[in-house]
Amino acid sequence: MDHLQGGRLNRIATFCCTLLLACASLPAQAQKAQSASLGRLFFTPEKRLLLERQRVSNIQAAQSLEGETMSLDGVVQRSSGKSTVWINGRAQEENEAARTGVNVRLTPKDPGRAQLSPGEESPTQLKVGEAINRATGERNDRLGGGVVKTPAGRR
Repeated sequence: MDHLQGGRLNRIATFCCTLLLACASLPAQAQKAQSASLGRLFFTPEKRLLLERQRVSNIQAAQSLEGETMSLDGVVQRSSGKSTVWINGRAQEENEAARTGVNVRLTPKDPGRAQLSPGEESPTQLKVGEAINRATGERNDRLGGGVVKTPAGRR
């Protein structure tokens, strides 16, 4: 056998041994990956169990408006007529005042606003992105002195 053929056979043998070792370790790696599955992230095991029970039972935890600030974080009005608003970062349907403690009234002509009535307080009109101090009535657009500009003629 000449020198070139011997080197080639050597490389082939090395490749085959490496491939054999890699294939032999696959079952161990698969078992390791299976035992370390991520599952659900971001919550404690107790919170995940509670969320799973709520999902299965279709139960939603009662919410109440807490804190001295009330903010309107978003509004979605579907073509079906159902609407969802986000108040202080929590989603609620337009007609869920009994569950959340906040009565919401939307105006179809001005979808960027909502009238919010928390509990026994007087109703307040807020624009999306706006917050109000419930004790003093002071409003904050949360832009920090910045400005949002839209092109003329577009809305």
